[in-house]
Parts: sequence; C-alpha cells; structure tokens
Amino acid sequence: MVQRIIKDYRQKYFWFDSSFLIIVAALVGIGTGFAAIGFQKMIKFFHLLFFDGGEKILSGIMGSYYVMLIPAIGGLIVGPIVYFFASEAKGHGVPEVMAAVAEKDGIIHPRVVVVRALASSISIGSGGSVGREGPIVQIGSAIGSAVGQILRLPPSILKTLVACGAAGGIAATFNAPIGGVLFAQELILGEFATNRFILIVISSVTSSIISRAFLGNYPAFRVPPYSLVSLEEMFFYLLLGILSGLFAVLYIKVLYKTEDVFDNIKAIPAYVKPIIGGLIVGCVGLSFPQVFGVGYDSIEGVLKNDMAWLLMFSLLFLKLFATSVTVASGGSGGVFAPGLFMGAMLGGSFGYIVHGLFPAHTAPAGAYALVGMGGVFAGMSQAPITGIIMLFEMTGDYMVVLPLMVVCVISSLTARGIYPETIYTEKLARRGLNVREEAYLDQIKDISVSDIMTTSVVTVNADMSLQEARTKMLEYSFSVFPVLRGEELLGLVTYEDILNGIKEGKEDCKVEQVTRRDFATVRPEDKILTVMKEMAQQDIGHIPVVSRECPCKLLGIITRSDIINAYGSMVSGERG
Repeated sequence: MVQRIIKDYRQKYFWFDSSFLIIVAALVGIGTGFAAIGFQKMIKFFHLLFFDGGEKILSGIMGSYYVMLIPAIGGLIVGPIVYFFASEAKGHGVPEVMAAVAEKDGIIHPRVVVVRALASSISIGSGGSVGREGPIVQIGSAIGSAVGQILRLPPSILKTLVACGAAGGIAATFNAPIGGVLFAQELILGEFATNRFILIVISSVTSSIISRAFLGNYPAFRVPPYSLVSLEEMFFYLLLGILSGLFAVLYIKVLYKTEDVFDNIKAIPAYVKPIIGGLIVGCVGLSFPQVFGVGYDSIEGVLKNDMAWLLMFSLLFLKLFATSVTVASGGSGGVFAPGLFMGAMLGGSFGYIVHGLFPAHTAPAGAYALVGMGGVFAGMSQAPITGIIMLFEMTGDYMVVLPLMVVCVISSLTARGIYPETIYTEKLARRGLNVREEAYLDQIKDISVSDIMTTSVVTVNADMSLQEARTKMLEYSFSVFPVLRGEELLGLVTYEDILNGIKEGKEDCKVEQVTRRDFATVRPEDKILTVMKEMAQQDIGHIPVVSRECPCKLLGIITRSDIINAYGSMVSGERG
C-alpha cells in the first residue's frame, strides 16, 4: 500500500523525480571529472618516477638499455595489485562495464575505482602500450554505480548512472562531451534511449566543465587545417575505409590470440605474467620508444606530417604487437588510444603514398592519418557514429568531416562483414555473454502490454450452445476464446473443451457450463516481464487484458506470439 502511494506520488509530481535524477547525474559528472584529472596526474607522476627515476638508478649500470626493464618493473607491481585486489582491473576495462550493465543490473564494486586507477596509471606510466580511455570509463562507471547503490536506486536508473560515468570519463579525458554521450549509448548501453539521454548529457557536460576548468579547453590533438582537395580524392578515402576495417579485424584477432597464448602458459602465475609482457615491450621500446604509453606525441607528429613513411609503417605493426602483449600478459589499460595510434600510422602511410602519386588531387598524409584514426576506431568498435563525432571533437577539424564519415562507415561495414564481434564484445562472447541479446531482452522488459496486445478479440457468448460455439470456432485458427455475457468477461474456453462436451452428448448445453473461471488476467499498463512470468508459471499461451477500473471488462488479449513478434521486431530494428 505504501509503495503504491509513493509510486502514485512520483507519477503525479514527476518533475521532482526528474530534478533529483538530474542532480544525481551532475554529481556523477563532477566525481568523474575530478577522477579523470587525478588519473592523468597519477600517470604523469608514475611516468616521471619510472623513467626519470629509472634513468638515475639504472643508466649508470645499463646505459640506455635501462628502458628495457621499466615496463617489466611496472608489470611486477601491477600483477599482484590486479590479481589479489580486483581482477576486474585487468585488461582494457570497457567489456567489464558492458558486462555489469548486461548481467549485474549495473552493480560495480567501489574498490574498482581505486585498484583500476592505481594499476592503469602504473601500467601506462611505466611504458605499457595501453591507453587511458578504458580505465577512466571503468572508473567513471564505478563512481556512477556507487552513487546509485548508495541511494538505493532501481536497476534501470543504476544502469543509466553507469553510462553517465562512462560518458563523463570520455568527455573529461578527451574534451569530447558529445563523443562521451555517444560512446556511452552506442557501446555501453548498446542503444540510443531517449529516456536516458538527458541524464547522460548532464553528466558528460558537467565532467567536461570540470576538466576544462583545471586542464584547459583544448582539443586532444592540434592539427593543421585539412580539407577535401578534389572529388576524385573520395575514391582514396573509400580505399582507406576498407583498409581500416581490415586492420581493425586484424587488431581484434591478434589481441585475443595473444591473450590465448599467455592464458595457456599455466606454469607461470598470473601475477608474474605482466613482468614478461613488460620485458617484451621494453625490448621493442629500446629501438622504438614511440610504442611506450599512449603515444599522443607520435600521433601529433604524423598529423603534422613530421614522420617518415618507413617509421610510420613500422610503428603500425610494432604498436599492434606491443599493445597485444601488454594487455594479454595482464597489464591494465585501454585499447582505444592504441587504436587511434595505429589508425594514424595506417592513414599516414597510405596518405604518404597517395599524395606522392597524385599531389595535385590529394591532401597531405596528415589528413589521411586523421581520418584513419576514426576509421580504425569505427572498425574495431563497429560504432561509426561515435567515431565520427569523437574525432571531430578531438581535433576540431570540421573540413574533413565528409571523408571522416565515409571512412568510418565503410570501415565499420567492412569489419562487421568479416567478423561479427567488436574489440569489446569479443571478450564477453568468450565468456558466453551476448550483450546484444541482453540489450534486446532488457529493452523488451520495458514494453507495456498495451504496446503489443491484440484489441480485436474473437469471443464466444456464454449463452451459445456447444454446437454453435464449435461452428464459430471452426472459422478461426485460435485455440482459446474469451467467454462474454454481454460485456462481462466470465472466463476462457478452449476448442478442446467444446469438443469434449460434444463427445459427452452435451452439444445443446451452454458454453457457460464448460467455461474455465480460474484464469489469469493482466492490465494494459503491466510490463511484458509480468506476462512472461505468468505464462511460464501457469503454462499458458493466452492471457486476457482487462481494465484496472473494471476487472470484468475485456480490453484485448496478449499471446506468446505477440511477445515473440515484439522481440523479433526489436532485433530486426523495427522497434525503437
């Protein structure tokens, strides 16, 4: 009774509820914004500690070879932290958030904030070839989840707050508030839900404001102005889109194949493997230090046409190898920034050749590097809209938006045509979790009976004889019919009930005598989940829909087929 009063009050004064949630979303944004700032400062601190400190201690003994040990030392610290305190902090983070939304109603343990921040900042600071976005998405999501758990909010709101934290993390890290919103909806939630959009926007904007206040309002990458030189150039961008999609699939397969290799090494404890991975990365970084960390300086060098072709082409595959080893061995960090790095190297290498062959009709290699960043991200995530918007926000270069759109879409289609999973869902698919199906099931739970019920119901009159009812039933293919007296619903009768009565010689008896009075009903405002539970418990496939005010008034009927069709329409994209 009390719960119904509260529910009625919240429906009547919905503005109060909405205002409360807006404040909560803003708080999540503020918390995530400060967390992003703190995370970046931790990375800088550990970078100075490991590389500058390591140089002072080790260079006297090892000379320049000391850098080989730095990532291994980082792995020595990260391995036990992740293994003993929070296994969720291993790897790139985003899949864990997606799993929390799909399987755990958005519940993420608060300790993830501390462990992930510490482990990832050490991994990146010590030269691990990973990025910041995965950790900050997981940190922000954990903050949103913690706030929701403290306030005892329902699962639907809790999931939204997880997405708010993810959006805030992306917005603060890359100064990309719109990209953060799209990232949260397209990747974390797997849908563009209007009822969640406002809260996610509030969190993303708030987090971005906090970040800009302390770190400045600058795009993540500063690039020269590029533009489409000629219409003929679109052909080359089309080719770059295909190459980006192919490379994105290669990225996914190499990453997880490397993970399989490390997982199959049973003789070495899991907390020791990051040391081995770090030593391998250190050996690569000895000759190619560009593979260390997030590599934003190298990306800007390519965007400004300051890197030789052979170095770009080499770094494309060396970064792929270094990132795969770092993540697979148990390091902690994201795969988004390495994807941008590789996209820049792929686009830059391609653009260098194209511009060399057709200088009058093509832009410099930096333009192709910029577009290649979006292309590889779109291919590896199969999220072209997010890729387009994020790259635009991260560079502030609107003039290449048309090539960027073409490359992102073509890359996404190419990758999806070759491989169904993304770099994020592949990890979950290996656990047997299909987040797309979970998202559909989550959406169908929100559908009301009134959305899919059949209102044109074929009924039989209670005063009909069994023979008359049988004749009417033969005109239809239904197995169950509501029984009415006037407009009053008496119950249900099946074709089998009528036949059994006729076989017993009761063909002149009235339908009312064989009507089933013990039957379930639902109301138009009930959710599909309620109907599904009722059908499963009673092993029935048809339930009458009645009015709340007058339970004997038939409004329609809902069947198993209605629910199956609704699910099928949602999967095929026919439903919102």
